[in-house]
Amino acid sequence: MTILVTGAAGFIGFHLSKRLLAHDYHVIGVDNLNEYYDVLLKKERLNILKKNAHFEFYKIDLANRESLNSIFEDKSINIVINLAAQAGVRYSLINPHSYVHSNLFGFINILEACRHYQVEHLIYASSSSVYGANSKIPFSTKDSVDHPVSIYAATKKSNELMAHTYSHLFNLPTTGLRFFTVYGPWGRPDMAYYSFTKDIIDGNTIKVFNNGDMSRDFTFIDDIVEGIIRLLDYPPKYNSNWDRGNPDPSSSYAPYKIYNIGNNTPVKLMEFIHLLEKLIGKKAKVEFLPMQPGDVKETFADITNLQKDVGFYPSTTLEIGLGHFVDWYKDYHLKGK
Repeated sequence: MTILVTGAAGFIGFHLSKRLLAHDYHVIGVDNLNEYYDVLLKKERLNILKKNAHFEFYKIDLANRESLNSIFEDKSINIVINLAAQAGVRYSLINPHSYVHSNLFGFINILEACRHYQVEHLIYASSSSVYGANSKIPFSTKDSVDHPVSIYAATKKSNELMAHTYSHLFNLPTTGLRFFTVYGPWGRPDMAYYSFTKDIIDGNTIKVFNNGDMSRDFTFIDDIVEGIIRLLDYPPKYNSNWDRGNPDPSSSYAPYKIYNIGNNTPVKLMEFIHLLEKLIGKKAKVEFLPMQPGDVKETFADITNLQKDVGFYPSTTLEIGLGHFVDWYKDYHLKGK
């Protein structure tokens, strides 16, 4: 079986590709290697993947329809896992056009390719950010997500709507995954856990927003990958019990499904920082600041549907997962210094 992974040089794409290769899938990786964060980190992830003979890589931008279609033309692709996106809530306030380019133009090209080349299952990355102004906790896929608070979140909500349209019009099975604060080795330097680690080690002050009164459903990368792997062979089917009078947003009469994928255990930000201090062995210098535009106070994933459908149960505690990250960070950044 051949699986196309977009964003293969990214954090989640790298770990997922490694796991797929270990399961003897043939993996075609696509990435544009943009400069949103350190390109060297992306290239080093790729170098690891390229050691496996069953991995092929194409450096293309998903917004380039001709280049993308040429891959589908040349290869027989069974499943597409779309992880390529312009990420980051705060950056979407600075450069919104990059989100439209990658997350909307790029995604419509993925949908069109899946449609025309008879892909069996499209799995794509959504985000917990779509819950926006919602305050009902935990966040459930049965809840409305019509009040995003960032451009990034709006593009991810748009992806879910676009996917449903293709599921309806062209019978394309699509599964959207709302990721909750993914962390771990080889992670994204723009994420708080990564920048906090760097600043604590370097003796710099960390900026803590909303005066520390925030919590996140931190999810270790291995658990995220396990959830995706479990979904590969379960493309959505028509739900004959779907009620048009009381519609469930996470399901449909079309072959369409939305899942939360998180740890189901939110942690207060200050508890997270204290744990990081313990693992690093150094006290943080903290500057408390007000809430930033686009941020939300709390995230908490209701993962009931994913548990019921594929038996997904995250197994990595924050202390163990953060420990793995800190060990990797020291080995990658500090070895030989």
